[in-house]
Order: sequence, then structure tokens, then C-alpha cells
Amino acid sequence: MRRSSWILAMIMCVTVLLAGCGKKSADDVVKDLSDVVSGMDSYHGTALMTLHTGQTPQEYLVDISYRKPSYYRIAMTNEKKDITQIVLRNDEGVFVLTPSLNKSFRFKSDWPDNQGQVYLYETLVRSIIGDETRQLANDDKAYIFDVAANYNSHALVRQKIWLAKDNYAPQQVQVSDANAKVVVDLKFSDFKFGTEFDKDAFDMERNMGAGSTAVPPSNSGDAQPQAETGGNKPSDSPDQTGTSDETGNPDQAGTGTSGPTAGEANGTEEQPVADGIEASDADAGAGEPNAGADGQSGQGSEDLAMSEFGIIEPTYMPAGVQMRDMPEIEDSETHAVMMRYAGQYNYTIVESRPLDRAVSLAAGDPIDMGFGVVGVLTGDQQQTLTWMMDGVEFRITSADLPVQEMIQIAASMQDQSGK
Repeated sequence: MRRSSWILAMIMCVTVLLAGCGKKSADDVVKDLSDVVSGMDSYHGTALMTLHTGQTPQEYLVDISYRKPSYYRIAMTNEKKDITQIVLRNDEGVFVLTPSLNKSFRFKSDWPDNQGQVYLYETLVRSIIGDETRQLANDDKAYIFDVAANYNSHALVRQKIWLAKDNYAPQQVQVSDANAKVVVDLKFSDFKFGTEFDKDAFDMERNMGAGSTAVPPSNSGDAQPQAETGGNKPSDSPDQTGTSDETGNPDQAGTGTSGPTAGEANGTEEQPVADGIEASDADAGAGEPNAGADGQSGQGSEDLAMSEFGIIEPTYMPAGVQMRDMPEIEDSETHAVMMRYAGQYNYTIVESRPLDRAVSLAAGDPIDMGFGVVGVLTGDQQQTLTWMMDGVEFRITSADLPVQEMIQIAASMQDQSGK
């Protein structure tokens, strides 16, 4: 009897010991994640991102590439609209590219070090390590962390992160609001560490020419740029190297003190220099050869038709703000329109189809707009948020409007028909 009790006790001790060895604590996983990130040279992943921010869910294919020390390529494709937008970081700076429209922004930025992105592995790991109140759950194949969301939106409060047990690769991320409603759902279909890329995978010219969602990894076959998959290039893009002006008309503070000239709204050479942004001499008149005295493009009436668009007004205004006026912009080669708002905050919204124009490197940051579009924030005391949507460039400029309000105004303008 005594021998049987001793054997049973030994079996229980071994069982407890084995169970303890097979289950990691949250601190154990955090230590492992720190080691993974510190020893990480590269990765590549693909995911489906579903945004539940409007009346109907919006889906985007996301292709993520990283190579040490700080090369990034994030391609987001809206399959419904057949448009791909690329955020690129290399030795030349940070770029926001829309290849199908032949538009690009280039600026100096610490992105993504200065802001989190739900599709970046480093952001997810920082969220887990930085939250001392993190909660860990397990299923058969994944560690599931419940931690605070650290994104540029007060509406995003919590997030759940699924990491594979065998190598800590991300499997899924769900970001929720204050009411525990899932706002962003990111599901990875593939993620691999130690990816080898072609030497020009993070090159701006290659990505502008490719326009496809994925950059082929090294030794994957033909490394030449693929044909554009996001539709035909519109006829109002005269060349393959044009870039859009990211200054956002910084002279228009939204104060309502004076009306703009056509040059101010167009972003042409009449615009004052601000925040160290200055067009080079070779670029200053990039759009002039295509425009006649009557404002029509030299490429004919088809270009003019491509440039025309209806006015899209935001359905959201901050409390204490009213539209002041919509001043007429005469002789606008880009068919620019302006709306001025005043009250608690003062700001302007400019909509246009801009002429291609190269601009020197300026300080700024890419901003995730929360509806599958990446915008560009420039300026210091006076800030401008610029983004492209359906071939139209939108700019919100203000000296006192918070960035979160800018984003909310921009979100209220998506999926609207011009008036």
C-alpha cells in the first residue's frame, strides 16, 4: 500500500513537471520576442485587412516587406477600386506612391519609429512588451495577447494579437474601440522571417513602374517590373517620373482673411516657400507645356475631361465650426476648388487634380487615415494633411485643427460622389 502511494506521488510530480515545461508564461514569451526582434534581419508577409469604420466593411490586401536596418515597403491594394498605394522607406527618404496615378510624395521622416502600424511586426511586439497589464491566453497553435492599442487614434483602445507558437510569427490582429467593437481585423496568410529581396526591391523607380502588390523576393525569377495591375494610367499624367507637391498650400491657414489666387490653389511656382520646401529650378514649371491660355491641356479635350470632378464636401465638422465660403478659383489648370471653414477651428480644404511636379525633400510623416489610404502630414505650426482618392488630391490646411480632427474630416469624405 505504501509502495503504491509512493508510485502515484511520483507520477503526479512528473505530470506536473512536464505540464510546467510545456507552458510558457507571458514573461517567457516577452523575453523570446525581444530576442526575435533584436536578431531579425528581414521579413515578408501578406495579409487581408478588413476595416469596419463605415457602413460596409472595406477590405485591403497588405504586402509587408522589411530589410535591416530600416528599409520598408508596405503595399495596400483596394481590390474593389483596383488601386495600390505604397509606403516606401529607403536611403533617399520616405515615399508615398500611387503608381496607377503616377503620383508620389517624398519627405524626411522617422517613420515608422515615431508611430505604430498594425501591419508591422515591430509595432506588435512593442505593444506587447510595453503593456505591463498584458494578458496572455493560449490555443493549440498560438499565443494570444490582449494589450493596449498604441496607434494614432483615440478610437482604437485595445487589441488582440495572435502569434504562432513555433516561431512567433503574427497570425491575426484585432483592434477594438472603447465599446469592444472590432474596428480593424488583420489576418495574415503568410509571414516569413529571413526573406531575401532583390537589391532594387525598395527602389522608388522600380515600385513606381511595377504597381503590383508584391515585390518578388531574391531569386524568384524575373526581377523586372511587372505590368501595372491597377488599371490604365490616366491621360492627365504626362510622364512616368512626375511627383505631386506635398506642401499642401501652407500659405492658406484657414483664417478666412483673404481669397487665394489660382497659383496658390494649384501648388504652382506662385506658391510661397514654407517649412524648407522649395521646388527646384528644373521642376518649377513641369506642368506648363501642357497648358494653354484657356486652361485646357495641350493633350486635348480628353485630358480636360479626365481632370474635371465634382466637389466632395465632408459630412463631419468639428463642434463650433461652420463653412464660411467657397471662393471661386479662376483659371485653375488643375480644376481646383476650395472650401473655407471658421469657428472653433479655422481650416481650408482644397480639392484638385494636380499637375505633376517634383519637389525637394521636406519634413513630414505618413499618416494612416483609417480607411485604407495613407496621407502625408507636413508643416509645423501650420500643418497640411494631403491624400489621394479616386485620382483627386485633397488637402486640409490649418494652424489650429488637431490631426485627429483632420483624419475624421477626411474619413467623412470617402465613398462620396462629387456634387
